[in-house]
Amino acid sequence: MTETHDVSTHDVLIVGGGLVGASLAIALDRLGLDIGLVEATPAGVMPAVFDQRNLSFAGATVNALTALGVMAKLRAPTGQIRRIHVSRQGDFGRTRLEAADYGRETFGQVVIARDFGEALEARLSELQRLTRYRPARFIGLGELREGSRSLRISDDQGERELSARLLVAADGTRSGLREALGIGASEHDYRQTLFVARMRAEQAPDGTAYERFGEHGPTALLPRGDRHFGVVHGVASERAEEVASLDAAAWIDRIQNVFGWRVGRFLSTGERSVYPIIQVVAERTIAARAVLLGNAAQTIHPIGAQGFNLGLRDALTLAELIEQAQDPGASALLDSYAERRREDRRRTLEFSDGLARITGNASPLARPLRSLGLLAADNSTALQSMLVGGAMGFRGNVPALCREAVR
Repeated sequence: MTETHDVSTHDVLIVGGGLVGASLAIALDRLGLDIGLVEATPAGVMPAVFDQRNLSFAGATVNALTALGVMAKLRAPTGQIRRIHVSRQGDFGRTRLEAADYGRETFGQVVIARDFGEALEARLSELQRLTRYRPARFIGLGELREGSRSLRISDDQGERELSARLLVAADGTRSGLREALGIGASEHDYRQTLFVARMRAEQAPDGTAYERFGEHGPTALLPRGDRHFGVVHGVASERAEEVASLDAAAWIDRIQNVFGWRVGRFLSTGERSVYPIIQVVAERTIAARAVLLGNAAQTIHPIGAQGFNLGLRDALTLAELIEQAQDPGASALLDSYAERRREDRRRTLEFSDGLARITGNASPLARPLRSLGLLAADNSTALQSMLVGGAMGFRGNVPALCREAVR
C-alpha cells in the first residue's frame, strides 16, 4: 500500500473511504487490479461514519467480511444475534425468530462502527496495489475518453487530475460524484430523528435483538459483545431537540417507558449520537464508466438494519463481475451489474420503507391489521422464512462471498 501525490491512472478509482468504499477496495485487491481510493480524512484519522453507533451485520455480511480478512481484525468482541423479537407499542401480538430453528447458530453479529473502521484500516494497510489519496476532495469530472474517465481532486498540493477505467461513487448520501454525473435522486423525509447510545440493563444481553416499533419511530436493542445493549431510538423530528436536552436519568426513563421491562431496569447510559432519517434513492446506479454504491446509490431508513448490508452486496457484486471481465468499466459489465442488483435493491427498499410507514401509522384502523400481521408472522413458517432470508442478506442474486461461512 502506498501513499502518493503523483498523478496516476488506475483500473478502478473509488471516491469515498467509508464502510462500502473501503470494503470494495479490499475485495478488488484480491483480483490484482490497480486501485485508487480518494478519502476525505488524513492518515490516522477515522472518517466520521466510524463512530460509536452499532452496526448489525447480517449473516451474509459476516460471511463476506470473514472471507476478506476483516472480521479477524476486529479487536472488540462482537454481539451474537441468536434471536429476533419484534413488537409494537400499543399493539398486541409479537413475532419471534430463532436462528436455531433454521439450523443456524446466529442471524448475524453486532459490531461497533469504530472497531469496524479500525479493522478496515488494518486490512487496507496490508494491500500492496492500493494507492490512497488522502486527505483529498473530489471537485469535478474530467473528460470521458475511449476506455477511461477522469476526475479532478484537491489535496494539500493543489488540484490534480486522475484517470481510471471505472469510477466508483461511494461518497455517501450527498454524493458529489453522483451529482456531477447528472444522476438525480428522490428524497423522502421521514420526519424522524434517531438517537444512538450504549446502555446497560439489569439483564445482560442473551443474544436477542429487540425491535420495538412506535408511532414516531422504532426503538431497537442490539446485543453488543461488551455486556451492554446498543440502543437505537427514533423520535419525531420536532421533538429531537427536547430529547437531546434530557439528562442521563431522564433519557434512561424515556427508554424504559418506550421499551418496557424485557431486560429489567436500565441502569446506565453512554453518550448519545443523533442522526436525521431521510431516504435518498438515486434514479439510476450506473453511467458511462461510473457506478454508484452504498449510500450514494440508496440511503434507506435504518429500520431492520439493512443499509450497510445492502451496500456491501453492491460492492461485492461489482467485484464479482469485474473478476470475470477484462474491462472493469465496460458498458456491458455495468448493465449486468444494474440488472443483478435490481431485485435485491428493490425488495430491500420496499421492505424498509414499507415497514417504517406501516409501523409509524397512528390511525386506529391500522392497529388491528398490524397486530394480526405480527401474530401471523409468529405462526407462519413461510412468512418467517421470508423474513429470515431477508434479514440475513439472502435476497436476489447473492454474491458468492456472502453465501458460505469460511471455516
